[in-house]
Amino acid sequence: MKKRQVVYRRSEDQFPINSANSAFTERTIRYGECQKNQAANFGGYALDGCREFMPGGDEGTREALTCAACGCHRNFHRRETSVEVANNSTSQNW
Repeated sequence: MKKRQVVYRRSEDQFPINSANSAFTERTIRYGECQKNQAANFGGYALDGCREFMPGGDEGTREALTCAACGCHRNFHRRETSVEVANNSTSQNW
């Protein structure tokens, strides 16, 4: 029996923001150290030591997905996502 993976995505358009109690979120994505196993062909485990992803080209180009330091694709680097929520509400409830 084959397994299937189903991914549901919510659009921000489906949930309108109330102007009286509005908040916005800012999502920042950073790519950390490289997790590519360089010794996989030999049955071992060794990392190359690349500490942070550095794009190899301008944003929007194909080269931007390759790390300038180690040459690996961006997907091999650990993804760190931080979310910041700010409330723009001016009314106070006492």
